[in-house]
Amino acid sequence: MSSIYKELKRECYEANMQLNALNLVVYTFGNVSAVDRDKGVFAIKPSGVPYELLKPEDMVILDYDNTIIDGTMRPSSDTKTHAYLYKKWGDIGGVAHTHATYSVSWAQSQLDIPIFGTTHADHLTVDIPCAPPMSDELIKGNYEHNTGIQILDCFKEKGLSYKEVEMILIGNHGPFTWGKDAAKAVYNSKVLEVIAEMAYLTLQINPNASRLKDSLIKKHYDRKHGKNAYYGQ
Repeated sequence: MSSIYKELKRECYEANMQLNALNLVVYTFGNVSAVDRDKGVFAIKPSGVPYELLKPEDMVILDYDNTIIDGTMRPSSDTKTHAYLYKKWGDIGGVAHTHATYSVSWAQSQLDIPIFGTTHADHLTVDIPCAPPMSDELIKGNYEHNTGIQILDCFKEKGLSYKEVEMILIGNHGPFTWGKDAAKAVYNSKVLEVIAEMAYLTLQINPNASRLKDSLIKKHYDRKHGKNAYYGQ
């Protein structure tokens, strides 16, 4: 393994193993990438390799045009989506994609996840967006690259900021999350899955459950993320 990519590969490997440890993936499905902005490359999990067999040196290094720079295995089938997001959003440091049960279920329902409670509001102030299923024209094209376009189009249409909303559902597909680094992308994947489960159970208990009122949304978000935040040490 090239020494110049050793730390990047280690970061990517540890994030992928955490994704598995948090029960967010099914068999070999799911992936996390980590970027090195100074070098203009990112590391991603190789395609179809069981987690128990993965090693840090197995991570594949690519540039934002999907050219393999270092590695002997084929990268994740979702690599082009990661590359597109890194190219378009110049300050994210990690991207994750899972097949987690509740997140995927909401994606398959083609519905945004409503903001019902303070757990949701601790992380963002809006419903978790679900992008419409991809058009036939885009499916026939460069599918994984076009998934990135699908994500950006959804954010533009809904007037959302990727810096404030670090997660999305792809209709009939599943979730993508991102963050300042690969570990934060995984954190957001777990948060999304928990919120998705809570929202599902809420609607089972009360199909007419009310959206969280604005004053509580603002209070819970601001105490963690506002200029006068007081959560934590």
